[in-house]
Amino acid sequence: MSKIGIIALLMVGQSAWGDFAPVRAKIEAAMEAEVRTEQDRARDRNRMPIRTLEFFGLRDDMRALELLPGGGWYTKLLAPVLREKGALYLAIGGERLQGTLLREVGFDKVKVTGEATLNRPEGARFYDLQTTGFGVDGLDIVFTFRNYHNLTPAGRTAMNEASFDALKSGGVYAVVDHTRRHMEGENNENRRRIDPVLAIKEIQAAGFIFEDFSTLHYRADDELRYEVGRRSVTGNTDRWTLKFRKP
Repeated sequence: MSKIGIIALLMVGQSAWGDFAPVRAKIEAAMEAEVRTEQDRARDRNRMPIRTLEFFGLRDDMRALELLPGGGWYTKLLAPVLREKGALYLAIGGERLQGTLLREVGFDKVKVTGEATLNRPEGARFYDLQTTGFGVDGLDIVFTFRNYHNLTPAGRTAMNEASFDALKSGGVYAVVDHTRRHMEGENNENRRRIDPVLAIKEIQAAGFIFEDFSTLHYRADDELRYEVGRRSVTGNTDRWTLKFRKP
């Protein structure tokens, strides 16, 4: 390669790093905030939020949506990053945080949006999702962390299609979940895992382009044999990290 070509590549790399630098600083500050519990902090090493959000291309001026935020582990990091220049929306269960996290200082700009109902019939393992959409559009990025496995096939289709509709052209769909062996049938040990090949197929069917994957959360010592809550596995599961883009 010519010297000019090498210099150009270095400049591109430096530019990309420079774009993320302010985001990195804001995530690092958010990780030290008092609102985070010791349990939150204990998960940092395994979840690697800075590197994960860098992979997905987060910028502090984005309009972002987090699906199924649970207790708000990622919300506590995303909200401070996006507070000044961007916007953060929560959908599917976000209302649970309205009386807790969203009352904390600095979280007043986070918006709960969309009409979505989760329903798990008695005796069923997975949730159905009914939604008429997330009530927001033109988004830059939609996140869902370790939630894809909780839904029925129809529920996953509904979530993927609603995410597609909420994003602008070129927007990113960022999905992370626990790995199940490819084509392995359902059993008592893998119910909170899901086949990444199946996920890619389903998300592409909603109209997305599969853009990239990361090995950040690859764990060679997870044999993919045991339930993710077992003591020998919990906190160290192998997870796939997939990035899709709306055409």
